[in-house]
Amino acid sequence: MNTVLSAFRPSSVLIRSVIFTFCLTVPLAAFAELSNDPLLGPGLRSRPAYDGSASQHMELVPVVRYFGQPWFARSTQGVLEGGVRMEIAPGLHAGVQLAYEPGRKTSESDFLKNHDVSDINRGTSFGLQVEWDRNFGPMPTTLLARTRQHTDSGLGAQADLRLSVGVYRGGRVAAGVFTQATWANAKSAGALYGITPQQSVATGLPSFGAGSGLLFASFGLLWSVDLNQDWIVVGSIESRRLQGDAEHSPLVERRSNYYASAGLAYRF
Repeated sequence: MNTVLSAFRPSSVLIRSVIFTFCLTVPLAAFAELSNDPLLGPGLRSRPAYDGSASQHMELVPVVRYFGQPWFARSTQGVLEGGVRMEIAPGLHAGVQLAYEPGRKTSESDFLKNHDVSDINRGTSFGLQVEWDRNFGPMPTTLLARTRQHTDSGLGAQADLRLSVGVYRGGRVAAGVFTQATWANAKSAGALYGITPQQSVATGLPSFGAGSGLLFASFGLLWSVDLNQDWIVVGSIESRRLQGDAEHSPLVERRSNYYASAGLAYRF
């Protein structure tokens, strides 16, 4: 198998073109974020229809990570994003990003279909980020702070704080853990989990006002297995729990959800 995989070595120009095509068209997966090796490949992810849903779905996702000068693209820090960044101090980067926002599809949830709740369209967000990377002995650590303003102003803004730590490396196997907290302003929380009086009439659900604050907190595990110097199998599993007003919304069937992903990536 290693011989076959090594024979397939796409050019770096083609790889970079495909990366940006992925970034514009495909949802994300969180993979192998404790390394800066450039990666590209396909993956599968199991995810809820939306945070708070009882419905689970499988989908194809990209494994993407590329850091150029100054461009970058990745799906390894909780969202699918690309943009520019610069090193302002050793191990400290600041940048701007354009990110994919998945929205919410009524057709993916029996609960939403039964109550005739409207879709939230897929879209993009733009924002700022600061990332700090440091090794504590053999333990790589990454701390990322990021803001995301949806390009549809009615869908508001969110902010993320994410910490990732490598905890194991033995032979070809590596593992890490991560935790993330995401905050939403009133527009974002209201669009995702609020129900206006007009929507209450249409859906039969009680009116509900969702204000700004902590939206969710999560904890997850990352793993990777090197097949050879070019190919790597990567994966993650994440437990996410709604917080604040969102967890009390009539749209929420369960407060906790899980995400699980696995994929095959080419290291170029």
